[in-house]
Amino acid sequence: MKPCVFIHTNERQLLGALVAEHALRRNAARPDAFDVRIIRREDFAFFDAREGQLYLRDGHRRPWHNADLQSFTPLRFLPPELMGYQGRALVIDPDIFAVRDVGELLARDMQGKAILCRRRSGWKRSSCYASSVMLLDCSRLAHWRCEADFAALFEGGRDYADWICLRLEPPDSIGAFEDEWNDFDRLTQSTRLLHNTRRWTQPWKTGLPVDFTPGEKFSGIPALGWLMRKRREWLGDHALLGRYVRHPDPRQERFFFGLLRECLDRGIVTEAMLRDEMSRNHLRHDAIEVLARTEPLPA
Repeated sequence: MKPCVFIHTNERQLLGALVAEHALRRNAARPDAFDVRIIRREDFAFFDAREGQLYLRDGHRRPWHNADLQSFTPLRFLPPELMGYQGRALVIDPDIFAVRDVGELLARDMQGKAILCRRRSGWKRSSCYASSVMLLDCSRLAHWRCEADFAALFEGGRDYADWICLRLEPPDSIGAFEDEWNDFDRLTQSTRLLHNTRRWTQPWKTGLPVDFTPGEKFSGIPALGWLMRKRREWLGDHALLGRYVRHPDPRQERFFFGLLRECLDRGIVTEAMLRDEMSRNHLRHDAIEVLARTEPLPA
């Protein structure tokens, strides 16, 4: 059985997922050695049934909205089931782009671990794994049942933060790979998978209204968490959040639009599709102009 890379997404981040798939194949020494599958939140009805219901996150109840930018994240836990609990899977967010050959990671000796990933950065590093990129031994994850575990968020059986940070997994089942396999908004000679994880600065979103709901827990600043929670409860999920801003690293913007230009040249996306994404506020409104001045990426 070939290993499979799963890119989980929703319609708001589908363009990113298509670019991510292209980057995986483009930079692989043997692109036929693994499969790539895009899985979309819209294709799983169990999400629709929970629209507007309250779920547990960071110890507080908040409404689930399928239109949120990151409503796809529970799908991180679906690949073992889709693989029949056999073989090896890599799951990545739709804002993660291969800079080098992902085959190196897919062939990694997992040393008996069920999951390989990295730690979160900043104050969450000691308490949270970054499940946005996970190499999975599916045979060791037969307890993952995505639909049932998602339902438990609404029934009080689990907290989203504990689930997404892998706190519910046996500690000895998780191993670490180098941070470069999930490089948070850092592009260097060592970067393997570039993750545009700071949502306010995603290069294809510049200037658009913010359409994600930020976290409401901050280390050592409980009052800020309270204010963010009350903002959402009183004014709405995205009130007062402003607009996406330009990425501070122009190289990362050029890298994304270089990949997008290749997708356009190869027919993976069309100009009509890009204009439709712009009209839906999924893609920055000057994207066509940015593409026109983007230099081709090195081979």
